[in-house]
Amino acid sequence: MEHVYELKNKNIRLEKVDPDNFDDLYDLEVTEPQKNFVAPNRYSMAEAYAHLSNGDFVQCFGIYDGETPVGFTMIGHDIEEEGSPESVNKCYLLWRFMIDQRYQGKGLGRDALHLLLDWVLTFPDGPSERFSTSYEPENEVAKHLYTSFGFIPTGEKDCDDEDAEDVAVMPLN
Repeated sequence: MEHVYELKNKNIRLEKVDPDNFDDLYDLEVTEPQKNFVAPNRYSMAEAYAHLSNGDFVQCFGIYDGETPVGFTMIGHDIEEEGSPESVNKCYLLWRFMIDQRYQGKGLGRDALHLLLDWVLTFPDGPSERFSTSYEPENEVAKHLYTSFGFIPTGEKDCDDEDAEDVAVMPLN
């Protein structure tokens, strides 16, 4: 699968989360109304650690514009969670994706998602046929962004509880 594009923000980059940049990313936040759409970064980093301790593949990245931390993202692979549909399991998973409220509306999220897709297409944890994500049903911005990249809503929910998110999947072959 070839992925060609030109970044709007030439200084955008992904940097793996490590002890040196952890604090930079810990307190990044979305706007107040968006807080229902994505877990805080501190929770995501703790969740990533728990999965890594269990032997799962998880990679967290800081999204940077030059030296400025502007967002956070988390990718998993081949992780099965109880109650999740098959389309979410056994694939690369865009688990978290956020741009800090101070940097939204500048195309940074779109550029970061391009870089992230390029990284996933290197199949860092082995091959997979799908890349999946989920989003709150009322989060039209996320739905539009993901579908513009080729994620296709499946009509499924990511779990069986009342806070279930809509699932979208992108074929990787």
